[in-house]
Amino acid sequence: MEIITIGELASKAEVNPSAIRYYESIGLIPKVERINGQRRYSLDVLDRLKFIKTAQLAGFHMQEIAVLLEGFNIEVPPSERWQEMAQKKTAELVEKKLQIDAMLQILDNGLKCNCLTWSECFVKVKSDGTCC
Repeated sequence: MEIITIGELASKAEVNPSAIRYYESIGLIPKVERINGQRRYSLDVLDRLKFIKTAQLAGFHMQEIAVLLEGFNIEVPPSERWQEMAQKKTAELVEKKLQIDAMLQILDNGLKCNCLTWSECFVKVKSDGTCC
């Protein structure tokens, strides 16, 4: 089994070494042996780091990632874990998207506003949220 340094692992996983140390400190990756004071990792940690990165890109927070990795009964396969939590995350992100769309609409309407004062603008706001 190939053993690599934290710098080599970080490069292969495309993350900062500080992220690896953080993941280790919160238990997302196992604590490793140190040789001459330096952490040494087996390449199997690379798969876990890639999973963590993918889960983050999907919007999962560290606590959620910990649940995905370790928070289920050992008999529950990873695909079931992912499906269950992905359904919840999808609903959460759809709600956030609706909120962001509404905020963008308000900002877009504001860019079209020609009012001279805030109070004038608020008085002229139409029922559809547009101004002037």
